[in-house]
Amino acid sequence: MSINGYTFANPEYLYLLLLLIPMAAWYIFRRKKQNATLRVSSLSAFKQPYNRIKEWARHSLPVLRMITIIAVILIIARPQSTDNWEKQTTEGIDIIMALDVSSSMLARDLRPDRLDAAKDVAMQFINGRPNDRIGLTIFSGEAFTQCPLTTDHATLLNLFKDVKSGMIEDGTAIGLGLATSINRLRESNADSKVIILLTDGVNNRGEIDPVTAAELANTFGIRVYTIGVGSRGTAPYPVQTPFGTQYKQMEVEIDEATLQEMAQMTDGKYFRATSNSALKEIYDQIDQMEKTRIETKSFAKKQEEYIWFAIIAAIALLTEAVLRATIFRTMP
Repeated sequence: MSINGYTFANPEYLYLLLLLIPMAAWYIFRRKKQNATLRVSSLSAFKQPYNRIKEWARHSLPVLRMITIIAVILIIARPQSTDNWEKQTTEGIDIIMALDVSSSMLARDLRPDRLDAAKDVAMQFINGRPNDRIGLTIFSGEAFTQCPLTTDHATLLNLFKDVKSGMIEDGTAIGLGLATSINRLRESNADSKVIILLTDGVNNRGEIDPVTAAELANTFGIRVYTIGVGSRGTAPYPVQTPFGTQYKQMEVEIDEATLQEMAQMTDGKYFRATSNSALKEIYDQIDQMEKTRIETKSFAKKQEEYIWFAIIAAIALLTEAVLRATIFRTMP
């Protein structure tokens, strides 16, 4: 139990404060019984102002007595103050997000298209992991690091917003995208190193085979989660025509076997995202599997705080005794 910032080691004694109610009632009742009912001639009129002050001052005696009792009860209940502090030990995770930005990522089987859907969900994922260093690699026919590992997530999110298809040569260099991500993580001292690679196609560019890149990731202790994004069957792909960009239904081709092998080799997992909601659920699963470990140790230091209540009790008791022995010495 706590009162005004104090905790009490023996809070059960606070119930004794209820005794003040009958004490106050008894004092009021006794004062009424002591009122005179017979008036006689006297010189008291000349002393009326002094007597009135003295009469009101008489009520200070029971008030002082109650203050003493309250203070003593609080002392028995052992008031204590507590100083709390925490020590946190964070074991961070370094994460590189490898994002396919090839022209096929503009297909509209996800809303508004695959690339924007992937960016929106990835940005939500970043916002939910404030303790981790996160970086961004983009790839299509080539690959480069859009943002190195950083805890400055505001800057990372701004760079994420700038990502668009056509930034680099078109194609799908999955192996090169993974290798570029590995290069950003290989010297990391984090307890856990993770790459989340999202693509919608088949490796057709780059000098590095995706499986070879996965073997390299495994060598450096990097876990790879692969995500194949795209509906099953056909999807509306953007096609350049003399009349501008038009959308044509085309077969969805994702090299799921290779993506699964890459994930298995690195103790990761492969996911297939066929809709916006499925993509959100995938990132939620990865978020749960790669939780940042935070150890919190709580410390508390308690101090006995009875001294001020003891001083109050002593002052109230002494004041009452002095008043009874001087001004109100005839008072019963």
